[in-house]
Amino acid sequence: MLIALGVTGGIGAYKAVEVARGLQKRGHDVVAIMTHSATRFVGPVTFEAITRRRVITDQFEPGANSDIEHIALASSIDLLLIAPATANIIGKLANGIADDFLSTLYTATRAPVLMAPAMNTNMFAHEAVRKNLDTLSSRGVRFVEPGEGYLACGWIGKGRLAEPDEIVAAAETLLHAGGSLAGHRILVTAGPTFEDVDPVRYLGNRSSGRMGFAIAAEAVRRGADVTLVAGPTPVAPPVVGDLVRVRSASDMRREVLARADAVDIVVMAAAVADYEPVDRAAQKVSKTGDTITLALKKTPDILEELGRRRAARGGGADDRPILVGFAAETEHVVERASAKRDRKRVDIVVANDVSRADAGFEVETNEVTIVGSGGAEPRPMQTKARVAADILDRVEKLLAARPAEAR
Repeated sequence: MLIALGVTGGIGAYKAVEVARGLQKRGHDVVAIMTHSATRFVGPVTFEAITRRRVITDQFEPGANSDIEHIALASSIDLLLIAPATANIIGKLANGIADDFLSTLYTATRAPVLMAPAMNTNMFAHEAVRKNLDTLSSRGVRFVEPGEGYLACGWIGKGRLAEPDEIVAAAETLLHAGGSLAGHRILVTAGPTFEDVDPVRYLGNRSSGRMGFAIAAEAVRRGADVTLVAGPTPVAPPVVGDLVRVRSASDMRREVLARADAVDIVVMAAAVADYEPVDRAAQKVSKTGDTITLALKKTPDILEELGRRRAARGGGADDRPILVGFAAETEHVVERASAKRDRKRVDIVVANDVSRADAGFEVETNEVTIVGSGGAEPRPMQTKARVAADILDRVEKLLAARPAEAR
């Protein structure tokens, strides 16, 4: 397939070289389009040597327009991939500005479009940029979320261009529509729940939602129809078919149970609060003494309720939906996950030690053990995106083992 690789002016442009190479390794033909700013970071000859094609850098290059090149290329490419995508190009495309080859190509092509944003943290969070991203998303543009870490400007935060293999994987998914989960509906929960004590205070936990978001994103890449029920988190969610925002455990229970019977798979990755206040104060509770007593009651166990409902219908291994839970523990991790799987009558429990600084909450990596009917399968420390892929690989094996009428 022919992929147009748009490279814009950001330090992440050097990674686009590896993106081009990765696409070629998968058998694709790549033509590079570089903005003028991009050539300040990487020379066109680098892309020319890799792609073995002339690199397009100027819409008005002599001889380049004999066949109205941007129109000819627009009608022949299978994918337009822009990596890195700066705030500037995102703004141009969102607002229909076509003043160079890349922006003109975007307006002319009807091929799928995939963008990998990369910029300063504050720029990525700016209202104008977020609105432009929303506009492009509403038009069907897909995104590879930027990573977090040290940025070229010296800041630490979200905005670093995604790794080349992640970008290539996302491109492969778009090119091969109807992936391994095509035709399946999956519901994923993510993030914490907040249980209000009064109008100011709440009980919460450290979940960022990254693990659930990674599972939802991976399910989308595999062609599934994804519903994402997300608790309060500042992390940007992936683009899914249906995004449902909730706050409390009771909110999440209501939304999940209303949809569970219509899906094939439920992945409960959210860190749902175990307890909530018995009564929520109508006004802020004043500070009046050295101690305060807060009465709490258990919240509904959503996963256990799903397992119980499935069992009540006959509850065989072939029943829908497949149920995946998480066990966030600080000790006896696998043992407690196995007990949780049996008690809640679910198919898989993903166990992880959240006491570790490099796994679990608030970080991009995780080390889990996938507990199923065949025992416990430990997985190495890896990105949450790769953990998500491992989990869905196991789910697909469960789907494949079911009779055709039960899938």
